[in-house]
Amino acid sequence: MRITSCGMTDVGVKRTNNEDNYLINEELNLYVVCDGMGGHVGGEFASAIAVNTVEEVLTSMEFRPEEHDVDPADGPVEVTREKLRYAVRLAGKRIFEKAREEPEYQGMGTTCLALLVQGGNAFIAHVGDSRGYLVRDGRIEQLTEDHSLVNEKIKAGLITPEQAKTHKLKNIITRSLGYMEEVEVDVQVQAVRRGDRFVLCSDGLSNFVETGEIGEMALDHGPQEAARRLIELACERGGDDNITVIIARVDAVP
Repeated sequence: MRITSCGMTDVGVKRTNNEDNYLINEELNLYVVCDGMGGHVGGEFASAIAVNTVEEVLTSMEFRPEEHDVDPADGPVEVTREKLRYAVRLAGKRIFEKAREEPEYQGMGTTCLALLVQGGNAFIAHVGDSRGYLVRDGRIEQLTEDHSLVNEKIKAGLITPEQAKTHKLKNIITRSLGYMEEVEVDVQVQAVRRGDRFVLCSDGLSNFVETGEIGEMALDHGPQEAARRLIELACERGGDDNITVIIARVDAVP
């Protein structure tokens, strides 16, 4: 597997600190974007804990399937899926425990979006409203579903996607790491193809740049240039939040 990738983060034009964190581990083909919340110190700390925990579990922590209700006989794909799920859940527990131990961190939390490319498959885990996209055959598809209040309203038919963009509650998420000790983590698996481009981003990007525009940028430019242009575009359109994006292009598959 050969992947060309680039990650960038920007404070935006209205914030004074950056609560986003991201990770690229080229040896593992692991990519993570976390958007922290909970104030100047808390949000940044929570997103850092999440990024570091996911990398720690996937790099060095032994994972015994039988201890996590996983049957090894189900095969390596299922074991990897559950190891990634465990990594994100452990991150949530660590954030929750830290906030309980130290009052100044009370209320901190983070979204978490993790992509692991292994054995010809892409494993995508997420909690919150950071988004993962796949650009393939000239089209872009949103792989993740926002865990947000406005998305719940869209699914219930109460508002339209267009109304959601300016809704007063658009920043309320329904799942995050750290808010509760246990959290449900969505994980999906799909085969990768040569030429696939995965885009991971915080809502500081997706709130200002349309899905189609993200796809065009990822197709028309290499990962570094596309990431730079996307951040610039989000800043030009308001940039009222931190902006983080990772683009990973699959150049060769086994």
